[in-house]
Amino acid sequence: MLQVTAVPAFTDNFIWLIHSPLDISQVVAVDPGDANPLLAALNRHAWNLRGILLTHKHEDHVGGVVELLDRFDVPVFAPRHDPAPARPVRVSQGDQAKFAELGLSFDVLDVPGHTLGHIAYVGHGVVFSGDTLFSAGCGRLFEGTAEQMSASLAKFAALPPATQMYCGHEYTVSNLRFAQAVEPENRAVQQYLEHCLQLRATDKATLPSSIRQERNVNPFLRCDEGTVKQAAERHAGCRLQNHIEVFATLRAWKDGFKS
Repeated sequence: MLQVTAVPAFTDNFIWLIHSPLDISQVVAVDPGDANPLLAALNRHAWNLRGILLTHKHEDHVGGVVELLDRFDVPVFAPRHDPAPARPVRVSQGDQAKFAELGLSFDVLDVPGHTLGHIAYVGHGVVFSGDTLFSAGCGRLFEGTAEQMSASLAKFAALPPATQMYCGHEYTVSNLRFAQAVEPENRAVQQYLEHCLQLRATDKATLPSSIRQERNVNPFLRCDEGTVKQAAERHAGCRLQNHIEVFATLRAWKDGFKS
C-alpha cells in the first residue's frame, strides 16, 4: 500500500505527502496551500520534495506553491481548466501525472462541481479527491451544477471499493452528523461516527477513508437509496423525480445544516 503522510495546514486543511515506493524519503505534495508546515515536515524528517499535484484553484490548496518552487525545482501538475500558479503541466481526464524516477503514476479524473476545473488523481490504490468528495460529504457547488457534481461523485463511487480516499479537509465528524439526520437508522453511519469521534478526541485524522466506507455512509453517494430519497423528499416537501434532484436537495439542506 502506498505510504501517505498528512501535514495539517490552516484550521482543517490537509497537505498530503506521497512517499516514493522506491525511496520513502522522496515525496510528492498534494495541494500545498501553505508552504510553512510542509517545509517544517520536510526538514524534520529529512524528506526531499520531488513534485506537486494540484486538484483545484482555491488559495488554501495552491497558496504555498510559489514559495516551494523558489526552493525546489520540481514539476507541478494542475487542472487544465482551473487557474494555477507558476507554469504547471496542465492535465485533465485521460492524462497521467507521472514521476517515473519515483515509481509513481496517477490517472487524472475530471470532477467538476466545486470548481469547474477540479480534478482528482487516482493510482496505487488511492485517490486524492481535493474538495469534491469528502468523507461522508462533498464540496459546495461554488461553480458547477448539481448534475455536474452528481456525475463527478459517480466517478468516485465506481472506483474499486478498497481504494483509499484522501480529501482536502477534516470535515468528517460534521459530515456524519448530517448523514445521521438523513439516515438516522443507518448503523454504519453511527459506527463510523463513534470511531471518528475517538480519533478526533486524540487529535488524530479521520482520513483516509475508503470508497467502500463512503458507499455505506456518504448520503451524497447514496442518492439512489430509498431511505435517502425519502429523507430528501420530506425535507423538500415534494416528490423528487431522480437522483440529481435528490442530490440537489441534499446539498442545499447541508448548506444550511447546523449539527
